[in-house]
Amino acid sequence: MASDLETKAKEAFIDDHFELALDLYSQAIELSPKKAELYADRAQANIKLNNLTEAVSDANKAIELDSSLSKAYLRKATACMKLEEYQTAKAALETGAALAPGESRFSKLIKECEECIAEETGDLQKHTLEEVETSAVPAKEVEPDKDVPDPVPVAPPKPTYRHEFYQKPDEVVVTIFAKGIPRECVFVDYGEQILSVAINAPGKDAYRFQPRLFGKIIPDKCRYDVLSTKVEIRLAKAEPIQWTSLEFSREVAVPQRVNVSSVTTTQRPVYPSSKTKRVDWDKLEAQVKKDEKDEKLDGDAALNKFFRDIYKDADEDTRRAMQKSFVESNGTVLSTNWKEVGAKKVEGSPPDGMELKKWEY
Repeated sequence: MASDLETKAKEAFIDDHFELALDLYSQAIELSPKKAELYADRAQANIKLNNLTEAVSDANKAIELDSSLSKAYLRKATACMKLEEYQTAKAALETGAALAPGESRFSKLIKECEECIAEETGDLQKHTLEEVETSAVPAKEVEPDKDVPDPVPVAPPKPTYRHEFYQKPDEVVVTIFAKGIPRECVFVDYGEQILSVAINAPGKDAYRFQPRLFGKIIPDKCRYDVLSTKVEIRLAKAEPIQWTSLEFSREVAVPQRVNVSSVTTTQRPVYPSSKTKRVDWDKLEAQVKKDEKDEKLDGDAALNKFFRDIYKDADEDTRRAMQKSFVESNGTVLSTNWKEVGAKKVEGSPPDGMELKKWEY
């Protein structure tokens, strides 16, 4: 019974057996997937285990099932604050405080969020990205221990759906290749620097994707579309910086700001690639055209190219004159004078030593 598992999970949590509590809550959720309390309590276990993105996902699911459950907002805010998502945490706390006016933890955490936001804003004003100088610090060389065997690599479990991303100066587009998924089976939520995606399609394994993003986004401007072959998520960047990856990493250097004013609307998006050398296709195309223009031809090929260049750069009357004279003379005359050609039929003029012969059909 789900109630028995829930009771055992709460006892395990009180005894600080958080992993056991997490496992028991998960078993209870399988039996009662529509009970919001279970998701909110599992979120608390995930917070204790530092599974912060999973905690946010559980809290969001609890809110989806029961929007009046105040502790779900508290769980979401706690996890977001640990992720330094202070704006998202504050919004959740304000909603929870309205549902539970007598709960002092909400007002206390709201004040803490406001202090963190003010401090963060002050730091941003004091230090702009252009003024930050990054330098690579070489890692300290450690003498390997020959007596310790090499660890056996363990392949991570293959996700249900593949995903990839590309970016523009003002947004990042995440594509999840999930084919034939009904829109009602897709749940997407945005935080200040977090993305939460859940896909629960009938007959398929549940899919969860909750990365902490490389940079901050504007949740109100983000959107997603469920198409026949994929789910496309558009994340609005809070700052016009180049994301070197989709997910946050403390080892990545401070990115450079993109000069949006210098980017034209026709600029192609930047796609991630495993190749170390990138091909500039625009430059390659220009070089091919230049080579074609500078190509040295002989004989009939050179003559044909000469006529093609004349026709390409000519005005309308000149083109008409060239077409009419060439057709009416059976290919023996090519004139560019429309005033002369347009007034009469152009007779054939064979080369010296040759005779113009009319064929009867």
